[in-house]
Amino acid sequence: DRPAKQATYLLTARPALEGKPLMPMHARAIKSRDGLEMVSYLTLPIGSDPEVDGVPAAPAPSVLFVHGGPWARDEWGYNPYHQWLANRGYAVLSVNFRGSTGFGKKFLNAGNREWAAKMHDDLIDAVDWAVAQKIADPKKVAIMGGSYGGYATLVGLTFTPEKFAAGVDIVGPSNLETLLSSIPPYWAPILAVFEQRMGDLKTEEGKAFLRSRSPLFKVDAISKPLLIGQGANDPRVKQAESDQIVSAMQAKGIPVAYALYPDEGHGFARPENNLSFAALAEAFLARCLGGRAEPIGGDLAGSSLTVPVGAEEVP
Repeated sequence: DRPAKQATYLLTARPALEGKPLMPMHARAIKSRDGLEMVSYLTLPIGSDPEVDGVPAAPAPSVLFVHGGPWARDEWGYNPYHQWLANRGYAVLSVNFRGSTGFGKKFLNAGNREWAAKMHDDLIDAVDWAVAQKIADPKKVAIMGGSYGGYATLVGLTFTPEKFAAGVDIVGPSNLETLLSSIPPYWAPILAVFEQRMGDLKTEEGKAFLRSRSPLFKVDAISKPLLIGQGANDPRVKQAESDQIVSAMQAKGIPVAYALYPDEGHGFARPENNLSFAALAEAFLARCLGGRAEPIGGDLAGSSLTVPVGAEEVP
């Protein structure tokens, strides 16, 4: 009822969640350092916000959860990642950084060739906002996401390693040059879009630009714990994207935990695999940020999980 500004309850689409301790999602508009308005979504840890005003009683360990695409967007509503992480004791912030869709062409085009540059600055500005608002504990902020969000995680730990306490990268590319040179055939019609928005693979100057925006060449800077999840059959972000940064870190003696699923693609489709990675990520974040973790127990049963490197990095 728009005139009355009221909503009438009709039904629940997820009856299994009725009565569960879900936390409200708060919509926030965060200003970037150059004046763009970034529509963002915040979910606070369970029990941390008795006044339900979107500010916890004390700054909380936090997870910056970065959406994929990047030509996509975060939306308000039930988000299983937000609810899971909030239940485990984390403030969860998702940011529609420049280049996200749904906010007009100017906002979308502001992300052109800004991977690891202004697009990453937007994420940093959001973290700084959360710290200034007494929402996030500046010493306990992790960055996490899939696809572009996985890339943003790797950028966070290499380009701005002082900002984050840990990272969880799910099927994220580590080298933009090899990402674009190994695209699946069905992406061929949008190569021109990649060239405009990311960089030109056809020239040596363009390749050098893409390498300059690639975390693979900055592994020396990694000083915080990193968990990587990858599907061996991923057609978009090939397994080589994760393999090569894991190998580079090993060569430098830098610890990394690598979870590889031989029967998965771009993300985890089988429920058993999804559950197993959530169990690993939860244990990993608890070690790094101090939140709650359910004992792994039988959560790996039925999954295809292999751990080529770094099993000791996850409790």
